[in-house]
Amino acid sequence: MWCFIAQDGFSFGGLLLAYGILRFTAVDWPRPDHVLGIGLTAVATFILILSSVSMVMSVEAAKACDQKRTAKWLGLTILGGLTFLGIQAYEYTHLVGLGIGFTSSVFDGVDINDLFGSTFYAVTGFHGLHVTAGVIYLMCIYRGVLKGKYTQGGMSYSAVELVGLFWHFVDLVWILVFTFIYLL
Repeated sequence: MWCFIAQDGFSFGGLLLAYGILRFTAVDWPRPDHVLGIGLTAVATFILILSSVSMVMSVEAAKACDQKRTAKWLGLTILGGLTFLGIQAYEYTHLVGLGIGFTSSVFDGVDINDLFGSTFYAVTGFHGLHVTAGVIYLMCIYRGVLKGKYTQGGMSYSAVELVGLFWHFVDLVWILVFTFIYLL
C-alpha cells in the first residue's frame, strides 16, 4: 500500500504542478472565488475530513475486536465518501450549466481561458475517481466486517488499516487540491 500511495502521490503532484504552471503563466485565468462554489466545496472538504476521523475510529474498533463498532464507523466513512461524491457531481452539473466545460469555457457570457475547465476537471475528476475507488474498497471491507472478518484479534484488522491508509491519502490529497485550485 505504501508503494502504491507513493506512486499515486507523484501522479497527483504532477497534475498539481501542471495546474500551477498553467495557471500562473496565464494572463487571463479566472479567479476561482468568482467561478467556483467555494462554500459548498468547503462543506464537502469538512465532510471528507470527518470521514478520516470515522476511519480512525473504525481501525481502533477493529483492533479492539469490536465488530459492531467497526461496522458503524466504517459505514459512516462510506457515507462521508458518498456525500462528497454527491456534492462533486452537483458542482460539476452546476459548472457545466454555467458554461464551464472541459474544452471551452464561458462565464457570465464571456469566454475564459479554456485551460481553466480542462485542468479543473482533470485534477478534481482524478481525485473523484480515487474517492470512488476508495468507497468501493471500503464497501468490500465493510462486507467482510459484517461476515465477522477483521475483528478476530491478532493482525486480522490489517485489511481495515490498509483501507484506512488509502482513505487518509485521498483525504490529504483533497486538502491540497482544495487549497491550490479553490483558495489560491
